[in-house]
Amino acid sequence: MSIRVEAPGLLTTLQDLGRSGYQHLGVGTSGAMDPVSHRIANLLVGNPPGAAALEITLAGPRLRFEDDALVAVCGGDFNPRVEGLPVRRWRPALVRAGALLEFGGAVQGARCCLAVAGGFQVPAVLGSASTNLMARFGGHQGRPLQAGDRLATARPAPGLYPTLQWEFARSPEPVRNLAWFAAWYQELDFLRPARLRFIPGPQWPLLTEASREAMLAGIFKAGTRSDRMGIRLQGPALALERPLEMLSSGVAPGTVQLPPDGAPILLMADRQTTGGYPRLGEVATVDLPKTAQLRPGEELRFEPIAPEAAQDLYLRREARLRQLAASVAERQTH
Repeated sequence: MSIRVEAPGLLTTLQDLGRSGYQHLGVGTSGAMDPVSHRIANLLVGNPPGAAALEITLAGPRLRFEDDALVAVCGGDFNPRVEGLPVRRWRPALVRAGALLEFGGAVQGARCCLAVAGGFQVPAVLGSASTNLMARFGGHQGRPLQAGDRLATARPAPGLYPTLQWEFARSPEPVRNLAWFAAWYQELDFLRPARLRFIPGPQWPLLTEASREAMLAGIFKAGTRSDRMGIRLQGPALALERPLEMLSSGVAPGTVQLPPDGAPILLMADRQTTGGYPRLGEVATVDLPKTAQLRPGEELRFEPIAPEAAQDLYLRREARLRQLAASVAERQTH
């Protein structure tokens, strides 16, 4: 089974949930920028939540399906269509062999995930299928998709959504959407300015008082130079009380660094493993998916949160994901 890339979109890569266990060697995790949408898309098509899927950024690809396929699109809205018919987000859909799936530009959000039942078949590199764009390994030949690429997919587990399969077999239409959907889109929160909960870090007290006030009261924008390494923030210029030279130390997804120019960088999936800029703090893990959905020019603000409260939010989200997984598994038999 395979999918042919007729047009690659702006930046379309294969990602899973990341490459763990190698950061001490300087190898970053990479992985999905919006891991919640990635996990749900895979759940909807019967894959393990960490299976490889396509991450689509700002402007989407055109994909020709060479076999019937069960797919799910989650995350931002790219107006996906098959031969002019809509593919509904947050639910499974069946696409007929020979049909063309087209994504437009981002209408809402910056990224979406396309999962295919059975999963994309690419070799694991250091235990992961994620594309590391800087080091050029993983995913499909270590790079974004290009026109003419052919992506192999495995055969899905038999018997998924038998009613949907029955309707699809008797319909001439090139795509059939399941009526039921996962109402998780409400949790991504596309409100702007985005509210990012922020845990102050080790160098936070070294900011001037005016800078601390500006960071928590001001509005920032996602800069045009933002990418999978980090969101470059435009807004109030921040300054330290005095110059600081520091040794490099570990960073994580959500770390907010302050370069000498005073414009913070919010690190994301393709970040380096260590950094020498002052660490102002960390964006709570539960807010990273909506951070990944910021388009250039969109606004965000920071709101302080205690580590214990951020951990509680994370545990609550994981509990909801487990409930969703159980619900989806039950529905896949009907």
